[in-house]
Amino acid sequence: MTDPTQRQTQTAFDTAERTMWSGRAHAYAASFARLCAHPVERLLDAAGIQTGTYVLDVGTGTGTVALAALARGARVSAVDADAGMVAVARAGGVEARVAALPQLPFPDGEFEAVVGNFVINHVGRPRAALTELRRVLKPGGRVALTFWGARRGAGQELFGRAFAAAEAVIPADLPRLDPAEDFARTADGFAELLREAGSGFTDARAVELEWDHRTTLDEWWGGPAAGVATAGLVVTSQDKGTVVRIRREYERLAGEFAVGGHELALPHIAVLACGRAD
Repeated sequence: MTDPTQRQTQTAFDTAERTMWSGRAHAYAASFARLCAHPVERLLDAAGIQTGTYVLDVGTGTGTVALAALARGARVSAVDADAGMVAVARAGGVEARVAALPQLPFPDGEFEAVVGNFVINHVGRPRAALTELRRVLKPGGRVALTFWGARRGAGQELFGRAFAAAEAVIPADLPRLDPAEDFARTADGFAELLREAGSGFTDARAVELEWDHRTTLDEWWGGPAAGVATAGLVVTSQDKGTVVRIRREYERLAGEFAVGGHELALPHIAVLACGRAD
């Protein structure tokens, strides 16, 4: 049952995100989780994670970032909005609980660092979320966050191109952020958002990260086919004939990224931002 105070802060976007990810933890782990793991070490570096650091991993998913922080000798707490994700993270050895931004079950100034890998893409109130992360940080503590920005790599456009070529009907009820809550989805735009949050993060800066995600035809198709993320909502809403056409167009277009056999190298771009709570 949803806590009454959580209902007060949960937007329509948040509700749609909860529904989209429910029951898909294992499918995510077998597909898109490997993509999202790429920035983890740089994320931890930006937050200054080392032996003994008390860190909160927000939106831990299946626990990739939390496990990497534990491997550095950090003390780690983790939260995720989805109970299935939390269960997988716990099974891997992460101290995780169910909780969602912008309300976290921790006292003020609890952590020396906070990290969030792509969590900002999944919250309905980004500014309130950052204010809450500022609240749970000790003075001088660091925050580091990644997010998918406006500039996208060619690999990120693959499914969208396949949908268009297959004449798939895009569902009208996909999660869409309230325009009043949106921000400039660039490195500079997100750094400015960090400076504005709560009483502000100092030394706020952001950079773009670019990499080629190595995967296979079947692995990359497996996420959307199982309903994972927005692409999954599109695929699973189609009739069987349209799904067959999408798969055919996907295989054809994926040939542009083939690097041998069924392996693909898909160019991706993300933003890494960090700041300090003074």
